[in-house]
Amino acid sequence: MLRDEQLRRGPERRSRPSRRDQRGACLFKVGWAILRPRPVCYHYEMKSLNIKALSALLLLSFAMAGLLFLPAWTVNYWQAWVFLSVFFGSSLAITLYLMKKDPKLLERRMSAGPGAEKEKSQKIIMSLASAGFVALMVFPVLDHRFAWSPVPPYLALAGDVLVALGYLAIFFVFKENTFTSATIEVDPEQKVISAGPYALVRHPMYAGSIVMLIGIPPAL
Repeated sequence: MLRDEQLRRGPERRSRPSRRDQRGACLFKVGWAILRPRPVCYHYEMKSLNIKALSALLLLSFAMAGLLFLPAWTVNYWQAWVFLSVFFGSSLAITLYLMKKDPKLLERRMSAGPGAEKEKSQKIIMSLASAGFVALMVFPVLDHRFAWSPVPPYLALAGDVLVALGYLAIFFVFKENTFTSATIEVDPEQKVISAGPYALVRHPMYAGSIVMLIGIPPAL
């Protein structure tokens, strides 16, 4: 009897969703279609950047170890081992921080050296700076090998402290300024910063680098 009554009524009509509900469903589908592949691509790009950064740091460690132990012609050189530990321990700590907190800055820092510069004058300046950095390490190593000027252990450790303090200053610069590129450039979104280490000195990155460079010769 109930079936006969339903047949007389005809099929029941479902209530039509409102225009607001239709708009919301449409936006949800479109948004999900756009955002769905992004996490996969984003994580892949971050993983690739992290591998590239750690690989570059590892290659730099081997290059610097060669610059220290080959001129010394010995690995029995505790000053060099302590210096490498401080230098690359600090570099690794900053790299891991940027991986987690500021991957964009890490990507900017990956383009460094004379080849990354755009202007010819900048390429020359960076080439001279790179050669000076190498000489700053090699000459103290030769001094140690041929015992030209004996350096007491406490002075070598004081140099390591200066290297660590220089890296600490650079870390605070990275934390405050996400546009600290390794090349000379101006980003359209870059703003003048007056907080953090910039409240103490106009170019804290250079100041920290100078402190670190002063500590290298006595450390070795």
